[in-house]
Amino acid sequence: MSAPGSPRPRQAVRPAYIAGLALTACSFTAAKATPKAAPKAAGSKAAAAAPSAAAAAGGPNKGLLTGRQLKALLAPASFFAPGFTADPELARDTGDTYQLPATADVPTPDCTKLGGTSWTEITGITGVSFAQDAYVNKDSSEEFAQEIDVYRDTTATTVLDALGKISMACPSYTDGATHAKVTIAEKPLAGVGDGAWVITETSSAWQGGTTLVAARVGTSVVTVLVSSGTDNGAAGGTKLAKQLVSSLKGRA
Repeated sequence: MSAPGSPRPRQAVRPAYIAGLALTACSFTAAKATPKAAPKAAGSKAAAAAPSAAAAAGGPNKGLLTGRQLKALLAPASFFAPGFTADPELARDTGDTYQLPATADVPTPDCTKLGGTSWTEITGITGVSFAQDAYVNKDSSEEFAQEIDVYRDTTATTVLDALGKISMACPSYTDGATHAKVTIAEKPLAGVGDGAWVITETSSAWQGGTTLVAARVGTSVVTVLVSSGTDNGAAGGTKLAKQLVSSLKGRA
């Protein structure tokens, strides 16, 4: 799943790249079957470039939410503080059809993928449907990115388990823009969905920090990225993840 584009630096907050949340995970011996590059950044999903031909709505996909349904469950513009506006080039979904899931092996995770909102590409299962978007404050370069991915059977549990091991595989990485060390810290987030993890990224070269949150609700996994110039983004990331989990309850 790829779309042409060039990276856009986060200037005031962290010199990384804005990209759409690309939630695909399995274990740390797996990675994306199809590399992706997004408008303005690497990693945003493009629904038109699915791993394979569209999958049927029945069979193993019966009852699973479509991209169109997931799009309606994303946090609306009113959720975000004044000054944040949607970036239309980072909005993607799989529409009313399903894509075929895909998995591919990668022996060593590319820890630099944690430098963009495509951070889950460090692992490796592609779901059957997704929706994503992002809201950016152009004055401060702060960002909220959100995504929901849906998987067959119990795969969502496997995905979240893999995301809970990111800090073990990547305790740090080198930021491509500043060449500075970025430290990764991870901990479980209690009481959110059917399991959740909070991953914080900090660097002496950054103003503020970035927090990634992943949570499972049934067959769905939500992922959030929040970059902040005033703190590490954990409060905003947790709040947004809880909003998505609440929207999915009883539906995933």
